[in-house]
Amino acid sequence: MNLLAAMRYLAALNAHGHFARAAEACHITQPALSNALRALEQEFGVAIVRRGRVFAGLTPEGEQVLQTGLEMLQKEELLRQSLSAQAGQLQGLLRMAAVPTAMPMLVRFATMLRSQHPGVLPVLHSMSSPDIERGLEALSLDLALGYSDRISSPRTQCLPQYQEHYYLLRRLDGDQAGLHWEECMPWVQAGQQALCLLTPDMHNRQIVQRAFASVGVQPCPVLETNSVQALLQAVLEGGLASIVPGAVLATVRHMPGVHAAPLVEPVVHSEVAFIYQQAQVAMPALQAALALMALPAWHTLCLHHAGALQHS
Repeated sequence: MNLLAAMRYLAALNAHGHFARAAEACHITQPALSNALRALEQEFGVAIVRRGRVFAGLTPEGEQVLQTGLEMLQKEELLRQSLSAQAGQLQGLLRMAAVPTAMPMLVRFATMLRSQHPGVLPVLHSMSSPDIERGLEALSLDLALGYSDRISSPRTQCLPQYQEHYYLLRRLDGDQAGLHWEECMPWVQAGQQALCLLTPDMHNRQIVQRAFASVGVQPCPVLETNSVQALLQAVLEGGLASIVPGAVLATVRHMPGVHAAPLVEPVVHSEVAFIYQQAQVAMPALQAALALMALPAWHTLCLHHAGALQHS
């Protein structure tokens, strides 16, 4: 039995919560994954996986095996990255995640990192804040971009990157130019629009909901989605309005007919930070990412594509 491979399959099963999806992520068949996990159980003499008609989680012993497996896989990746860096060409994975509204900035960051270190492979995931914290705690993520006020673990480090500001976004027929800036709009007025909003379980929606509540407004969206892409499509093609942060607005500001109004009364902002576990700092790929965060070029990119966008 290849112990590291079996640990990798176990980590994938825990991450995906589904045998078929875990097998697909590992590029093997589902029977091969199941057989490897049974061999792992035979090796240690304990039940690791709760089996039923579907994956039902790990046993307490399985949780112990998983944690040791994740540490083994981390050490293997650390060794690979360290040896490649010593050879003059850093290579390895950097597993990153972002809350959906910050994903455009994470993509820009990953692209910039790749231009500096072509041997680094960024693997990006869109995740909720609780899933990000669990992933960092479990060492299945190296770095994340999300809301700093959602992170509670004392082992987690937060490096603030920008303040998320909010805009009413809509598209008007007839305009052929790019983004058109409108006058600032009070939240009360924004609540009167035909809105497409993110679903209530998403933290960004909760920020929006609190802003409306502060002025005594209960918005009645005509469409809800947990997909930022679907939200933008509803605005660009469906004739609806939405409330988006600057990082999302920046992805469509070159499209014709796009109108944006900064939201005021109140002015709302939320801190977005890079988040990582101190235990991961030894990873050369993470060290390269932390060095990139300190460069003026990255801060300039944040100013241009996130936060309080320049009205020009």
